Amino acid sequence: QVQLVESGGGLVQPGGSLRLSCTPSGMIFSINAMGWYRQAPGKQRELVARITSGSSKNYADSVKGRFTISRDYAKNTVYLQMDNLKPEDTAIYYCNANVRSSSSSIRARDYWGQGTQVTVSS
Repeated sequence: QVQLVESGGGLVQPGGSLRLSCTPSGMIFSINAMGWYRQAPGKQRELVARITSGSSKNYADSVKGRFTISRDYAKNTVYLQMDNLKPEDTAIYYCNANVRSSSSSIRARDYWGQGTQVTVSS
């Protein structure tokens, strides 16, 4: 029904920056919250940042002051600007969107991107 296309991952040195992008496609009536999650080897998936349709934002404590989430409402695209990256930021990053596919949908549901690898290493 809905696919989330991610881009922007890669390999950077500590202190470097990356910007992740996520664009939904498919049957979309409206999108509520969008966000980024990450999962490092041997660890649970965790919320990194989230932005609602009203532009309220939430960040994990570990990324506050370093990461910035934003949303292009015309493109339904969400971005994650990551600055001052640290080795502990290394993980697979997943885009998430809460989507109502049509006006007849009973409720919105969550969709996930395929994940993009972010590696921070010297």
